[in-house]
Parts: sequence; structure tokens; C-alpha cells
Amino acid sequence: VYVFFLLFQILGAVILGFGIWILADKTSFIAVLQMSSPSLKTGAYILIGVGALTMLMGFLGCLGAVNEIRCLLGLYFTCLMIILITQVAAGLVIYFQKETLKEELSRIVEDLIENYNPLNEDERNLQDAWDYVQTQITCCGWTGAKDWEDNKVIINQSMTQYPCSCSNRSEDLEEGGGFCNLDEPVNGTATSNDWPVHGQGCMDGVEQWLKDNLGVILGVCTGVAVIELLGMILSISLCKNIHSEDYTKVPKS
Repeated sequence: VYVFFLLFQILGAVILGFGIWILADKTSFIAVLQMSSPSLKTGAYILIGVGALTMLMGFLGCLGAVNEIRCLLGLYFTCLMIILITQVAAGLVIYFQKETLKEELSRIVEDLIENYNPLNEDERNLQDAWDYVQTQITCCGWTGAKDWEDNKVIINQSMTQYPCSCSNRSEDLEEGGGFCNLDEPVNGTATSNDWPVHGQGCMDGVEQWLKDNLGVILGVCTGVAVIELLGMILSISLCKNIHSEDYTKVPKS
């Protein structure tokens, strides 16, 4: 029984750590989202809160089991039920609002690409995170390299520059970020078709990553839900097995 409550505290620590990682991460696609969208930051704070509450509940549940305190076990059961209902509700919202979330995500990335400027120090962390995404996923733009044709800096350079992180040449990738120049002049006006960049858009790369890891994601979510259900069942069982003192048998003075 006590090992189970300890396991629940570890689960809370994992959730807490995941929320902190979302806020602290500066080099992945998560970083692009959390620096661009306040909703993801809010979600990270919620995860931190849920993780801290889960750890506290694990401690209170253990304390209630050791000392046979019904109110603590009841509180433990109630909080677990609230957390589980909240998680299910959040999952349903994400599922039914996935198209809206996808549109918001597209807007965030397209705005980032359009205003990308290596000289803008205020957006340095956000731009570095996007360069990291394009390099790691080997993609370019959101739907494709053509997205970069709307970038203000590239337009001012007559399309003779392209993002180094999109390049399929190793010498360009060594730059890490910023823009690289076309080696040879182009007859007429240059387009993204003239750039030595990857053809796949990052949207396809991210969707493929989600599909490849969907089993792991669902497995983790299911595991967390099962542990919470077991915790609720265990707390109810312990609460029922705790016998109240029969004060009617106490001799009267």
C-alpha cells in the first residue's frame, strides 16, 4: 500500500518536471509554441500545479493510511477524482478543437517566418528554436519552402537569400541560423525553387512525429489514468476498512 502512495508521489514529480521542462525548453518545437502562445504557458503552469498537488495527495494518502484517518483518505479520493475528470475534459477539448488548434499553430509559425530577422535580438530565442526545429526535422517553412517567400528580409534581398537551417547542404547548416546567399545568379526573379533547401514542410514533419509516437503518448496517458483509478479504489477500500471507535461502550463517569 505504501509503495503505491510512493509511486503516486513519483508520478506527481514527473508531471511537475514535465511542466517545468515546457517552460525552460528553448531549443525545440515546444519552445516555439510556448514563446508564441500564452495558452501553452498556461498549460505548463497547470501541469506544474497538478504535479505539485499529486505529490501532496500521495503524501496525504500515505499519512491517512498509516494513521487510519478517514478524512485524509476522503480528501485524497476527491482530489484524484477532480484531477482525473480534468484530464479527461482536457483530452476531449483537444480532440474536438484540433482543427482550431491547428489553425492557431499555423498562424503562429507563419507570423514567425514572415518576421524572422537575424538582427532582431528581442526574438533571438524564438528564432533559434525555429532554426533548431527545421534542422532536426529536415524541413523548411510550415507547409513548404514557399512560406519563406513572404519573409520581409528575403523580399528586400530579391529572393537571393534563404534560411540556412532549411538548407540541404552541410556547409550552410554549420551557420546554425540566419540567411545564406545563393552561390550563382538566377536568370530573372529568384523563387524558393531556386534555393538548395528541403522540400518537406515542418507541418508534415511534426504530424509524422506525432503519428510515430502516438502509441507512446497514449500509453503514458493510459498509465497515468490507471494509476489514478487504482489510487481512488485503494483509498475507498482503506476508508471502508477503518473502523470508527464505538464510544457507547466507554464507561460513564
